[in-house]
Amino acid sequence: MLEIIDLHASINGKEILKGINLTVREGEVHALMGQNGAGKSTLSNVIVGHPSYTVTQGQILFNGKDLLALSPDERAHEGIFLSFQQPVEIPGVSMVNFMRAALNARRKYQGLDPMAAGDFLKLMREKRKIVELDNKLASRSVNEGFSGGEKKRNEIFQMAMLEPRLSILDETDSGLDVDALRVVAEGFNKLRTPETSAIVITHYQRLLDYLKPDVVHVLMNGRIVRTDGPQLALEIEKRGFDWIREEL
Repeated sequence: MLEIIDLHASINGKEILKGINLTVREGEVHALMGQNGAGKSTLSNVIVGHPSYTVTQGQILFNGKDLLALSPDERAHEGIFLSFQQPVEIPGVSMVNFMRAALNARRKYQGLDPMAAGDFLKLMREKRKIVELDNKLASRSVNEGFSGGEKKRNEIFQMAMLEPRLSILDETDSGLDVDALRVVAEGFNKLRTPETSAIVITHYQRLLDYLKPDVVHVLMNGRIVRTDGPQLALEIEKRGFDWIREEL
């Protein structure tokens, strides 16, 4: 599904990614771990096409398409979703209008007619239940006045509505209490299918206890330096990252 080949990227002239190679197949969940500044969020931003980052070398292929040739909107319409580390508030824009515009923009890209209002509201009700999102929150402006947990829950709700092929969760567990983490993780797991994949960026094992990744990568200084199964995350939980650096 996703193939990243020798990817180098910079921001403001400073190189952050220094040769990333990564393959994510259909149905797989990959965990990306590493200390602050390693390049984890940079990688997610480059995949979705954040304009502040410049790709200086390498390729990103998504279902065989050259992702770097597509605009951020086109990447989203192709089925890539990013759950932000710090979801933004959009005052004055209701969740209903926001999600309907996003969903119909994707349908237009796919050559489909806009979804009828009744069908859209029915879909919203069904998807809200997945992440236990209160109807009052769904009726308010996007993330305005939401707690940290509510914002993260709302991100998973948006993911449920858009049904992406590849979801990138950038430190979705940041600032969540145990109950909120459980709800968000269970919502994510309910959305998993054999045709969808995910990259989960996290510092901690606790989220991975719920999500159960197939592959764990460690990113250091802009490169993936170690790849293994779920046991790698458990080892990092016990020993930190220094032992990996010492072995390089």
